[in-house]
Amino acid sequence: MADALSMLFGGFSILFSIIYLIFFVVSIGGVILWILMLIDVVKRDFAKKDDKIIWILVIVLGGIIGAIVYYFVIKKKNNNTPVNSSPKTP
Repeated sequence: MADALSMLFGGFSILFSIIYLIFFVVSIGGVILWILMLIDVVKRDFAKKDDKIIWILVIVLGGIIGAIVYYFVIKKKNNNTPVNSSPKTP
């Protein structure tokens, strides 16, 4: 009986360790994304100065969610536009 309980609790501890490790890796990735988006908004030239201040506030106050919103609204939109849109000549 004691052997079965120790095996059961041993399995639970391994499962919880794996879940904890997954949450830890996702959290570190979120912090890295947050820092990268904050650096991007500081370096980026916006059409209006107010836009930069607003995006800094969104990222700082919104945390990881604010960084994700900035990524999809500003960064990904600008990454999809080609750098050189001139037609190619043969």
